[in-house]
Amino acid sequence: MGTVVESANKANGLVAEKKPTVVFVLGGPGSGKGTQCANIVEHFGYTHLSAGDLLRAEIKSGSENGTMIQNMIKEGKIVPSEVTIKLLQRAMQESGNDKFLIDGFPRNEENRAAFEEVTKIEPAFVLFFDCSEEEMERRLLNRNQGREDDNIETIRKRFNVFLESSLPVIEHYNSRGKVRKIEAARPVEEVFESVKAVFTSKDEKAD
Repeated sequence: MGTVVESANKANGLVAEKKPTVVFVLGGPGSGKGTQCANIVEHFGYTHLSAGDLLRAEIKSGSENGTMIQNMIKEGKIVPSEVTIKLLQRAMQESGNDKFLIDGFPRNEENRAAFEEVTKIEPAFVLFFDCSEEEMERRLLNRNQGREDDNIETIRKRFNVFLESSLPVIEHYNSRGKVRKIEAARPVEEVFESVKAVFTSKDEKAD
């Protein structure tokens, strides 16, 4: 009885029913998270979504939304959480996948609260690439000779912004036992061994 209705409900509620697995990836500038995200995608089949890339792509598209984002950035305003979250949601739906690495978001507590409120998704865990300021400075200066936003003053400013805004997010998830801290100052291969251990134990638990 009620099979037709049930299957209709299932079709409608499929997205809501099967909640995607979301992993937030946080780490300061130069912590190597981009490289590690690429490795996770390759080895574990996640889709990598960068909040910054999505915003840039939206601006490039020339849409009304993109123009609004561009104007806000020009005026030095922070793009509202809802705007970024909508872009993330759209990218998640369009990807056809159900496992996502969300990189560079949430940047602050307000982002975090809004993401959970709007999507009703809590991350499976937070991958935090922990790296000292000295090591990040060294990497950025070596990596980007000639990129003007990578002089020592700007790097320090970016690092401080990361600390002030992102650490409360990390502390929030830490209190829920959701932070997986990775010592990111080591060589890339060693770091990925630690990352693999985190994702492998996650999959075993899921089974």
